[in-house]
This record gives sequence, C-alpha cells and structure tokens, in this order.
Amino acid sequence: MMRSWGRGWQDILYRDHVSFWGRGVKVSSRSSKVYILIDGRHVSTIHHRHLCPAGGQWSRQRDSPSFLTSVSQMRPFSSGTSNPDPILLHKQKLTQWFSHLPKEEKQFGVLFSPESMHVDPLILERNPKESQNVDTWMKDVGVNDYQSSLTTEQFFDPVPGSYTDRGHNVVLYGSVGTGKSMVVRKLVLDWCRGSALSQFELVIPFSCEDLSLLGRPASLRQLVRRKYLHLRDTPLLSGEGALARQVLFIFNGMEQMKLDFRLSTTELCADPDEPLPAGTILVNLFRKYLLPEASILVTTRLSALDRIPGKYVNRYVQICGFNNPDQQRAYFTSRLLHHASGEQPSQEAEALLRMLYLNLQSESQLAAACFLPSYCWLTCATLHFLHFTDAKAPIRTLTGIYTSFLRLNFGGEVLEASSRLGGAGGSEDQQGSSLMYYVAQTVGKLAFDGVNYKRTCFSEEELEQWIGGKTKTDEELRQLAVFQTDVLDFFLVPYVGSSRPGEDVGETRYVFAIPAMQEYLAALYVVLGENKTVLEKLGKQASEAIGQASEDLTSLLNILSKFLPLRIFAIFNLLKMFPSLYRRVSGHGKGRIARTMAAEMFRKEDQFNADVLDQVEQSVLGVQGPLPQERQEKEAFELYPVFMGGLLSYGNRVLLDQLGCTIKSTAVAQITSTLKKNLVKESQKHQPPEEMMDLLFFLYEFQNPRFTAEVLGSLKAISLARVRMTPLKCYVLRCVLSCAPSKHLLKELDLSSCHLTKDLLETLGPSLLRARSLNLQFNNLGPDACPQLKELLLDSRCQIRTLRLCDNSLLEPGVSCLLEALSENRSLRHLSLMHTGMGDGGARELAARLRDNKGLEELNVAYNAIGDSAAVQLVDTCREHPTINTVHLYLNQLSEAGKQSLHARAQRGEGPSRRVKVLASVTEGGELSEDWHPILGIIRQNCTSWERPRVREQLLLFLRDLEGGRRQTRSLAKKLYFRRVERDVKQTLRMLERGAP
Repeated sequence: MMRSWGRGWQDILYRDHVSFWGRGVKVSSRSSKVYILIDGRHVSTIHHRHLCPAGGQWSRQRDSPSFLTSVSQMRPFSSGTSNPDPILLHKQKLTQWFSHLPKEEKQFGVLFSPESMHVDPLILERNPKESQNVDTWMKDVGVNDYQSSLTTEQFFDPVPGSYTDRGHNVVLYGSVGTGKSMVVRKLVLDWCRGSALSQFELVIPFSCEDLSLLGRPASLRQLVRRKYLHLRDTPLLSGEGALARQVLFIFNGMEQMKLDFRLSTTELCADPDEPLPAGTILVNLFRKYLLPEASILVTTRLSALDRIPGKYVNRYVQICGFNNPDQQRAYFTSRLLHHASGEQPSQEAEALLRMLYLNLQSESQLAAACFLPSYCWLTCATLHFLHFTDAKAPIRTLTGIYTSFLRLNFGGEVLEASSRLGGAGGSEDQQGSSLMYYVAQTVGKLAFDGVNYKRTCFSEEELEQWIGGKTKTDEELRQLAVFQTDVLDFFLVPYVGSSRPGEDVGETRYVFAIPAMQEYLAALYVVLGENKTVLEKLGKQASEAIGQASEDLTSLLNILSKFLPLRIFAIFNLLKMFPSLYRRVSGHGKGRIARTMAAEMFRKEDQFNADVLDQVEQSVLGVQGPLPQERQEKEAFELYPVFMGGLLSYGNRVLLDQLGCTIKSTAVAQITSTLKKNLVKESQKHQPPEEMMDLLFFLYEFQNPRFTAEVLGSLKAISLARVRMTPLKCYVLRCVLSCAPSKHLLKELDLSSCHLTKDLLETLGPSLLRARSLNLQFNNLGPDACPQLKELLLDSRCQIRTLRLCDNSLLEPGVSCLLEALSENRSLRHLSLMHTGMGDGGARELAARLRDNKGLEELNVAYNAIGDSAAVQLVDTCREHPTINTVHLYLNQLSEAGKQSLHARAQRGEGPSRRVKVLASVTEGGELSEDWHPILGIIRQNCTSWERPRVREQLLLFLRDLEGGRRQTRSLAKKLYFRRVERDVKQTLRMLERGAP
C-alpha cells in the first residue's frame, strides 16, 4: 500500500522476544514454552523443539505447507525436547511481526488481516531508463502490460546470460506510495505460509532505515543475530559450501542508505563474521563477494536507482500501483465491504462503492491520484470517516487522518545539511533538515498561493518558481532533482480535465492529487509561521541577536552588522530598549494567523458552497450533473481554516513534531487567545446553517474543550436547518455541545429538514437536551424513533419547552408511545404533531394522556386525518386542562357541522371548562377567523412537501367558506376583508399547482 506501512514491522524487528499487540492478542515466551494469550486468557501453549547436530549437519523438521498465518490459529508443535527448530521459529515470529498492522488501521472499526486487504498492484520487468518520468510510464501502460504483470514468485526466475552458481539480485523500484512495502509484507507472509519462494530455506528481511542508523560496524552474522536471535547459529550464513543458495535477503527502502561501489572507498570482504559498516556489507552482498550464492531483493525509490550499478543487478522490477479502475475498486471493496465478522455489507456501503466506482471510471482526477495505493488508503480512510462514523469505534479527526498519512509516507526523513535547498527560506535555519518541513516551505507555499488567489491549477513555471528557487551548487541541484522525483510527483499530478478559458491548450497544468491536500499544506504553511511579513522576520533576527549579545551596545551592533543593513539598526535599538515593543512585534504574526482563520471561516462569497464535509465528499465521489456556473468560475477553500484549527490540536502537534514541523505551545496559546475573540465576535452574528456546521466542525477539529465551551457561550441558538446530517455530523454536534457547561442552554436547536433517522437520533443522544426549543420537523423519523423521544422527555435534565415533530411519519403507534411521557414531563409547553399520521386513535390517546399533564399551553395536531368525534373529544379535554390555550386542527377531515361545533365549544367557558382558541378553518361560521393568517402561512410553507390533492381540496373548501361568508355579510369593509383573504388563498392554490414556493 505505502512505503511506510513497513515501518510497523521495521520497528518491531529490533526485538527478539516479542509480544504481538493487536486486538488483545499477546504472545509471550517463558522457559521452554510459548504461551498465546487472547484478551488475557490462555488459549494455547507451544512447546519448543529439540535441535541436535547429526554428522556435523543440522537436522530440521521442515515446516508443514499448511502453516497457519494467524497467531490464534497456531497449533502446538511438540515433543518432549526443549529447543525449537530455528527456521520454524523464524517463520512463526515473522508471521507475528508482519501481520501486525499500524494503529491507523484501527479507525476502520474492524480487524483486518493483511491477506484480506491485499490487492496485487501492476508489476513489470522494466528498464529504469524508461521510468525516469512518472507521467510517461503511466501513459505508456497498456493492455499488454497488464497481461505481462509479474508475480513475486517470478522475481527469481532464471535470467538468460547470468551466472547459475550465484544468487539473483532483484531491484523492486517505484515512486512513493506505490506499495513496495506492502508487496514485501505479502511476500514474507506467503513464504511463512509455504505458498511462495519455496526455493528459499531462509528469508531475512531488513529495514534500510534501521541499518542506516547503526552507530558502529557489525558483521553480517551480527546484524542477523541482533534482529533474529534465534538464527544466531544457523549454518546457512556460515559461507561454507553452497548453503547460502537457500537464503534470500530483503532490504526495504534502500534510498535511506548511501551505497558506494567504488573500490577505493568500500573494501572487499568475503567473511560474514568481519565487522563492517552496514553499507559496506550491502555493497559486498551485491558484488557477490560476500555469500555469492545468496539472493537479494531490494526496494527503492526512483531517485536512488543509480546508487547500484546496473552490472550488479540481474532484474529490475517496477511497481506501478493501481493503473486501472478495477484494481482500485478491488481495493476499496476489501476495505469498505469486507468485515472480519462475516456480516453482509449494508446497502449504504454498496451504494457508496458504486458512486465511487462511477467516479473512477469517468477518468476523473481521483482516478489519476489513486494509481498510488497510498492515495487509495487516504481516500478510503476519508470515506470511512465521512460515512461510517460510530460513536463506539475510535473516532479520528480529518486533520489527524491527513497528518498520519504524511507521517506514514515521510516520517523521520531528513534532508542533508548540505542540501538545504535555496528558495522559500530553505537555507535560513536548521529546521530545513526535515523533509516534511521543507515540503511545508515549498509545496505549502505553492498551495497557499493557490488558496489565496482561488486557484487549483499550476503551470511548470510556477512549480519552478516555488519549488526550484535559487540553487547554487551541483549538490543542491542533485538534491533538488531527488526532491522533485520522489516528493513533488507524490503531491502534484497532471490535470486531467479540459483547459479553462484563458489557458494554453498545449500547456501541461498540475493539480494536487487530492484537492484537500492543497488546503492541508496551505494551512500547515500558515500555522508554522512561514507566511511572515518583513517586520516579523526582522523581529526574529533581532531576538536572536539580542539573546547572544551582552549589555554592551557595541557587541549588539557587531552581531547585527553581520546580516542586517545599517539603516535598520535604529529599529533594533528600540527593540532592545523597549522589550514590550518587541513582544508586540513577535506576537503580531500569531495574531494574524488567528484573524486569518476566523476571516476564512466566514467568507461571504463562499456561502453558495455546501458545508465543508459535503465539499470533501463531492471531491471523492464526484458531482452528479453539471456544476453551478459560479462554482466553476471560482474555487472555494472552506476546508483550509478547518485544517488550520486541526493542526493546532495537541494530537496533531505531536505527529507534526515527529515530522520535524514543531509548533510551540506558546505560539498555540497566542493564536488561541486571538482566535477566541474573533470567533466569539463572528459567531454572535446570524450565520447560515452551512456556515454554522462549518463552525461546529472547526471546533471539533480544534480538540480544545475549554476553547469550545467559551465560543459556545456566545451562541444563543444553533440552526442547522436543511443541512444533510450524517453520522459524522451528528457525532460532531454531540461532541461539541458536550463541551459546554451543563447550565448553558440554547434558546433553539433547529434540526428541521436534516434527513434525521432513528440511528442519527441515537447518535445525537444527550445533545438534544441542550436546548429549550427543539425543532425536529420534516425529517425521516418513524414509530421506531418514538421510544428515544420518550426517553428524552422523561430525562430528569430535560428543559425542552417547545418540541416540533411536524411532517414525521410517527403514525398512531409512535404517537401513542411518545405521549406516555406527557404525564411525567414538566418542562414542555408547546408540542407540534402536525402531519404525523396520528389519526383518530392518536387524537383520542392524546386526549386521555392530557388529563395527567399540567404544563402544556399549545397543541398542534393539524393535518392528521382527525374526524369530528375525535376532534370534539380532544377540544373538550383541552378545555378542562389547566394551561392549554390553543389547539390547531385545520386541514383535518372535519365537516361543516364539526367546525361549527368546535367553534361553539371554544367560545364557551362554563364551569370548570376554560375558553380555548381552536384553529380549524379560516372562517368561524359567518365570520373570518382572527387566525386565518398563521393558518395560511403554515400551509404556504409546507404545501409543496405535503400531499397536493389533499391540500388542494382543503384550499378549495376555504374558498367556498370565504365566498359563503362574504355573501352573508352586508358590511362593505367585511366584504373587502373577505376578498383579501380569498386572494391569499388563491395565490397559495396557484403556488401549489406550479409546484414551487
């Protein structure tokens, strides 16, 4: 999958007695037995085998072809002897180590095995001279190449013209992220299983990154013994006879080492027991001077191919990644549809995969990026984050996914001190030695320039301007070529779309492989403080000079004169004499970063875009149909400020520090302080629902509960109406609201028209208790959601005064369940059950439950197919209720006699009965109802989503009642009033017939 997937086993190979950590599995060794524990329980014991020399040779029982790959499946191998077969033990330990998956895989929520995840990439036997340009070999791959793709078993087939008495040297090369380490992982596991490389008795994998860090010389046998203690006495590495013919060495990541094949600098050595630098041992193995019968497989990037002279290589094999949609689809299927539990994939997951596959087939930019398996992983992780968020599984942030992605591909890599490339400030300080820091300075600068000017495409001249810079020496030019080959092509790929107006048709344009990566790197460029003004740069230099100088002004001037012109000495004298001035200068950049984040989050010109999570989804799944013209003309980068906030969270700062991109806590504190003031000021203004969702997502990515609580304190209401809520968005809302103190309540939480379901309602959980007014109308809530709503109203913390459930198909069973909470709830004042399908049975149930309620004031049961009898019973109960003053009954199946009866009952207030306002029609007998306007207003708002024949029938009845009332009255003023209401009803009727508001 990616180069750095090998890092997990590279680190583990340092140890001999290893515990395999993963899903509660642990292997421990005690005396003569190996115990296997799962979740702390002993499930199996492995007894060691006895080894004894026979005639000067070692006798071994070969491993069975049915050797199992899973630790939990290993069967005890036995006998009463104490020593194990070293080869069998070696296979056992390699299986444990290479089956270990990085912690980043835990985000998928299920336990994957390397076998279920693996998809064979395209592997070709290819001359390196044909692969100098990534774009060229990508375009040259054809149908015949897929048919001639090599398997790992074919790597060591005989090569015509090569020595038969020597082992093969095979170089597996490819660009960053093509899956070299995953191929090695699969190859080793297949050998352990007995399904590959059967011609080799022993396979010994090494990490070149580990070898490059060795501080003192060591012999070949010492290197093997250090990582694999159980192989310390194996005769296969003695150099005697042709025993080494059965040995395969694997060196992963050769670009991490400097190999020198010149005889004048690298001595010859044929003794496997002679201590030498690790690089010298590798050179002698390749020369076939040391263990000439042994075979070698080395993996490397394109830029390091020339470090091994071609005469020492028997076969060059290029890994080309996933060069067709079918390979990509197989990868995504293994990730998104296959579950360890054997459960059938959901319809949602299958639909998601179909949409993704359609986007890959359309020759989209995503398909161009996903030729790298590493970008397939990033895409898959993003989709899982967007669509399969589960509160019970480990939840990550989007920023954390991208930071981990870069750490997996470039973690620990550095540029040499002599290769601090010019341009973009690369030679200013020692931080330039970090490869990722240099990426942030150069590629990040390019990304920031694109975000600043709303551009995603870049020309070759622009790449040269920001990436090349001013180079001076041959060494710098060489390092720049390495950077462009290995790193730049990883981030930027040719644009596959049509040229835009004003662009040269024949000119190659470049875009970021994944659109969000541009916003991530631009955000990283900003939060690292690289976007400095001249004053800020001078302030930093002044700080260093003042710290080094004594109180003597002459010493200070001598230091400053080495790098600053004389005309600005006066500025630094002031800074020295007035430290408070310097603090304002040094803190200016941090404040500007915070203001940039706040300003970018509330860009007025970007309000036509969907919220940032929908924007991410569209970039992965594509957009169905043509894009709006305004979106075609101007790019939107709403994810950019969100990434800035996410990069400042503690977890991401820890990962960035491992990459050499350090963000100091003092800088974060300054940015946070200024940002809080700006966000509180902006959040107090009315924000569109999409912008409000962006703010909530920003607070979630920021991962600072105290900061979130202070921002939420300024919010009086949260409106997310018409935002398409997903499991992730519901989880984000829940997490953010949980940061606020319990005493802080919103006046309103509007979740209307949000496509909420029972499962999403369950995800929201206690966050619904954070509002006095809860609007859940126009969602997809059914009877199965009513038990949750009932528990919500019965919760002792519930302070909901208004609950709107209009246009949810609760039906009579659901309403009956919900109404069970009325007897114990003491907070509810306004309950709206309009158009919920409650019917006569639900109305009678409501009438019965109201006798035990003491707090309701307004009840809306309009448009529920309630007849005369049930409506009269409900109104009579409401008249006896101590607090109810208004009942909505319009758009129900009421006859004229029923309406008149309700009107008459509403006017009477005799005995224990109270006068209650009943809204049943726009007329009350021969008079206009004083509430005709709100009735028509509600109908006008909802007529396009309700059943049109039913609404049309009611509107025609209103017109008939209005016409009859107008004829009965003799007052000219009343006739005109009737005419006005008739015009409004006819206008609503026309709106309904047009089908548009």
